Amino acid sequence: MGDMERGVTTITVENAKLFVFDALTAIGTLEKDATLCADVLIEADRRGHFSHGMNIFHKIVSDIESKLCDATASPVILSESPSTAWVDGKNGLGPVVANFCMNLAIKKAKEIGFGVVSAKCSNNPSIMGYWSEYALKSDCIGMAFTNAAPMIVPTGAKEAAVGPNPIAMAAPSHGTDRFSLDMATSIVSGGKIEMCRRKREPLVKGWAYNDQGILETDSEIAVKKLLLVPLGGIEAGYKGFGLSCMVDILCGVLSGSNYGSQLRVWSENETQPANIGHCFMAINIDNFASYFRDRIQDLLSTHRNCEPIDFSKPVMIPGDLAKLHRKKVAKQKGIRYSQQQINTCQMIANRLRIKPLQCKTSN
Repeated sequence: MGDMERGVTTITVENAKLFVFDALTAIGTLEKDATLCADVLIEADRRGHFSHGMNIFHKIVSDIESKLCDATASPVILSESPSTAWVDGKNGLGPVVANFCMNLAIKKAKEIGFGVVSAKCSNNPSIMGYWSEYALKSDCIGMAFTNAAPMIVPTGAKEAAVGPNPIAMAAPSHGTDRFSLDMATSIVSGGKIEMCRRKREPLVKGWAYNDQGILETDSEIAVKKLLLVPLGGIEAGYKGFGLSCMVDILCGVLSGSNYGSQLRVWSENETQPANIGHCFMAINIDNFASYFRDRIQDLLSTHRNCEPIDFSKPVMIPGDLAKLHRKKVAKQKGIRYSQQQINTCQMIANRLRIKPLQCKTSN
């Protein structure tokens, strides 16, 4: 049965990247920056993080067209020390700001052992795991954080006060193996709620509240307010709320960007720039205990070799699921997108007068 008959369409990774590149360059983005953004967004989809890939691209295009994001901006360093830097993203594209900051953090880590860079005036950088893993090729542990629009409801409250601010940490092992944590501080991201609504699917009970403080499973209702349950759920949500506050301090308060309820809820009808904040850290493993790669490989192997409840579902460590999804994409020779997503891309193509997304319609 062909993909179109199942309501999905297979797009090769190359064609998906080309579409993003064409759209961004059509509205003034520099080619090198468009290439970077295309790589980050489509990598999110390759890993199965569909809420952070092509799903957000129409909003990125809208912000650029509305002059709320400057697609030609380059970040600048406001102040720095041997181990730290404070960066102004100049309201540029999130991936461009993230790339600048992580490279700077790595440079400092290679010189003195540790680098931390906090940035203000940025936009959505897509998956933070892309940026934490960026440090691995330089033999560094990488950490990446960003704040986001207020969607998490603190334990005991009825309104959102802080974003589902993601935490990403990656550490190198032997070969291509690695530890790679990339998680929101809510049970699911706001993008996941939006995707359920587009697919007309109900929510899992425990993901989101309605405006009465009651758990909501109707995605049409939940998407109107985006009141997310913090990591830890009803009983232990104070843990996720606390982690989200931690990220907001590193990204928002420290950098001088917006934070908490100051941040906008992203839509296509915005009137204000996002002013998102990020924080990136790099640690040079050569400055610490010897045989780091051997030791972490032993740690990862120990966890993976834990006896599973179901032997058809082996224990996985952070990053394994994303690798499995990349293998799945390679096997099916492309990324499978819903018809709603294809339609959205077609509207972008029509508006910008670029070549539409080229589809692979059968296996």
